Amino acid sequence: MENDRIVQEEITTVTTIEKEFRSQKLILQTGKVAKQAHGAVTVQYGDTVVLATVVSAPSTREIDYFPLQVEYREMQYAGGKFPGGFFKREGRPSTKEVLTSRMVDRTLRPLFPDDFCDEVQIQCVVVSADKDNDADILAVIGASAALAISHVPFQGPIGAVRIGRINNQFILFPTYHERNEGDLDLVIAGPTEGINMIEMDGQEIPEDVVVEACRFGMKYIQQIITIIKELANKAGKEKSYQAHPIDEELLRIIEERYGERIRQVKQIASKKARWEAMVNLREEVLAELTNEQDEQSWQAKDVHKAFYKVEGKIQRELILSGIRPDGRGYDDIRPITIEVPALPRTHGSALFTRGETQSLATVTLGTPRDMQKIDWVQEEYFKRFMLHYNFPPFCVGEIRPIRGPSRREIGHGALAEKSIEPVLPSQDDFAYTIRVVSEILESNGSSSMASVCSASLALMNAGVPIKRPVAGVSIGMVREGDKKVLLTDIIGEEDFHGDMDFKVAGTRQGITGVQLDFKPLGGLDLETIAETLARARDARFRILEKMDSVISKPGPEVSIYAPKVVTVKIDPEKIGKIIGTGGKTINALQSKHGVTIEIEEDGTVWIISDDMEKVEKAKAEIEAMTEEVEIGKIYKGKVVGVKDFGAFVEILPGQDGLCHISQLADRHIDNVSDICKVGDSMPVKVIGIDEQGRIKLSRKAAMREMQGRENNKGQKGQR
Repeated sequence: MENDRIVQEEITTVTTIEKEFRSQKLILQTGKVAKQAHGAVTVQYGDTVVLATVVSAPSTREIDYFPLQVEYREMQYAGGKFPGGFFKREGRPSTKEVLTSRMVDRTLRPLFPDDFCDEVQIQCVVVSADKDNDADILAVIGASAALAISHVPFQGPIGAVRIGRINNQFILFPTYHERNEGDLDLVIAGPTEGINMIEMDGQEIPEDVVVEACRFGMKYIQQIITIIKELANKAGKEKSYQAHPIDEELLRIIEERYGERIRQVKQIASKKARWEAMVNLREEVLAELTNEQDEQSWQAKDVHKAFYKVEGKIQRELILSGIRPDGRGYDDIRPITIEVPALPRTHGSALFTRGETQSLATVTLGTPRDMQKIDWVQEEYFKRFMLHYNFPPFCVGEIRPIRGPSRREIGHGALAEKSIEPVLPSQDDFAYTIRVVSEILESNGSSSMASVCSASLALMNAGVPIKRPVAGVSIGMVREGDKKVLLTDIIGEEDFHGDMDFKVAGTRQGITGVQLDFKPLGGLDLETIAETLARARDARFRILEKMDSVISKPGPEVSIYAPKVVTVKIDPEKIGKIIGTGGKTINALQSKHGVTIEIEEDGTVWIISDDMEKVEKAKAEIEAMTEEVEIGKIYKGKVVGVKDFGAFVEILPGQDGLCHISQLADRHIDNVSDICKVGDSMPVKVIGIDEQGRIKLSRKAAMREMQGRENNKGQKGQR
């Protein structure tokens, strides 16, 4: 009985909050599973379910940063699938999982106290996945809710929504199908005060539409925050946190003794010279203020924290007074230089340099077999465009181990990729698989947007018929009280000490990609978002003008070093005719023309070779083999068989018909051989196709029609 009583008590502690959005319930539940975690919430929308957990512990290391870890994983069983590969279990995180982990991190990190350095790990696991609803938004909501009910000093909660647009109508929580049909995919998140995270890709969306989409989504963010607060009120733990403020006396001493020198160093235009001077000054301050011989000394870690705080305070004061680190005005773009092409043997290349940020982009054109297979919790698909971003340590004068791509590299590459993708030609118009690689050779802010510019230039150099060039720029901000300034084309220090990094990419027609990270507590209001988008639009146009002065449109043809690829669309029922028995026909075609032929189930035929002439010849033969016979059309056929009752004539490759003896001539003939023999060429007209697909031909009708044409020409000539 005692055990029964305990079980009953555990069951009654389950707390469930739900609210309906678009005829489906968003359900938050805690107290049922993962009860040893410090916070655990399941979030369900449709049949998609995410388990979000949070665990916190005091750090065992002497650190001066917040060691937040976020892991998002999509388990294959959630969609009723087996993982691919030999081991048949989930391995390293996919790109989608990395990007979602970053999205959760970027949304939540600003809502912790500045001096909070405990270890915090957030895990979001997709345990059920339907075919309609993406789990990434549920992970953001679940992580926020798990933190809200835990003892961790989280200053949230936040809400998150996805907004789509179809036929100029905004859609809340669009399904996968609706996202593919629409022209906008926008994710926004934030606390009660505004928006602190944006991820967007779109088909050249005007700035005012983006603002209205944010306005549409913000009211639903507030509704989600309300239900998370309700969950926390019913099942939340008391927040526990011991603040560790920096010694005010130490801050005062550093500012009084070294403030003026910090101001001078902060106005050195060169990044390298400024950094070296600041390192020297920091070491001097550390040596003086940790000297045990003095009556008043501090620990090194406290001096480091205090120095960085004073440094940031002075940096922000300088910016607000109109002095940027490199001497530019608020709206100035750093000097831009462009070289196209930058390399001799790549299929396309460009070197884009903006101030002390430099991106070398290369383009590689491949065949369908080079497409990337994406195996995830939903149905697998193939990806024909990839943009990869590399950030080697030498680009910032550092040394670190060279391993696989970091989460930051994956995230920056994905942002540049989705910014470029809307202007790419369709696969029907341009059959190539496309890979762009951006190598960051030098970095001082906004290297992802430099990658957008260099990628656009390299694609045009490669002869990829993009619709329009794309450029990107990052807008920063410093805000103190009622005073606020926007900073065009921010550098590293303005990003580090500033309040936001608002990246915007697009064409002259509109926006293709957005990523916002807002660092202070609170969020951006719609007015500031609109102002920032307008500033980014002006800067983007100026960058595009500079790009146009070097290359303004794609080259007329692809590189001589790229494979030649064309496609032919045929009736899927005729695939067997091209393949032939045991592959005999397709092998003969490949051998005859020196090409590679690949056929998709939908009837798409890929013809690949290094020689375009060979490709065109193979294409012509395949088109002839699969051409539909037209009644009433005259063909120049080849006699392939002679019988007493008529001749069999091949009018298209693999397609022949019967020309009855009565249709061979205007006069009576006794033997077919009087008119033709095997191997002869003669014109025939298709006069019918029966229900079984047998073709009826007439040489007589063809001769009459051809003679009539000649007579008409003669009469016109006489007139």
